[in-house]
Amino acid sequence: MPASEGPGRRRDPEVDRRIAQAALEVFADTGWAGFAMETVARRAGVGKASLYLRWSSKETLLTDAVTLRLARVFDADTGTLHGDLVQLAGQVLDIYTGSTGRAASRLTLEAAAIPGVAAHYDAMRASQRHAARAIVRRGIDRGEVAGNVSVTLLLETLVGGAMMHALTTPPAALAADTSGYALRLVDFLLDAVTTQTAH
Repeated sequence: MPASEGPGRRRDPEVDRRIAQAALEVFADTGWAGFAMETVARRAGVGKASLYLRWSSKETLLTDAVTLRLARVFDADTGTLHGDLVQLAGQVLDIYTGSTGRAASRLTLEAAAIPGVAAHYDAMRASQRHAARAIVRRGIDRGEVAGNVSVTLLLETLVGGAMMHALTTPPAALAADTSGYALRLVDFLLDAVTTQTAH
């Protein structure tokens, strides 16, 4: 919820969503150096006063935009490690290919240097890492992969592969085969992991 919301002020969730989306688009286009309340207001089609009634600074605006609109990783329990990892790979692809994908890419590079946003973004990423690790640990507990598998390396390979695919594949090809790629990536990774631990 915007930090500067006053008591009893009626909210319009659709306006908030539109402003949050505009904020992420402006950040994606210009980075933090070019991020300005006035530019966001123009992109959202609202008066600058509307932003200042809701947010006291551009830091709080961007933080709330990330909370409201940025896609994220969550723990999806399908009952199998394979199914869970396909869901995880799909979530990562969604983060970097959806309507906020360019903003997510820029945040990866710039968040640490943005006052007020860095701590929030770090907490969000930590929560996502926890969810991803829970997926693999369930698979280990169920005996689907060996207990000596490196959880970190498995997840870094999966997430890194999904990110690189999202960032380097032409948009038309990417849109046509996102779910198929997630499945192939997990099949390849689990085959490599089970082959390695079998020796």
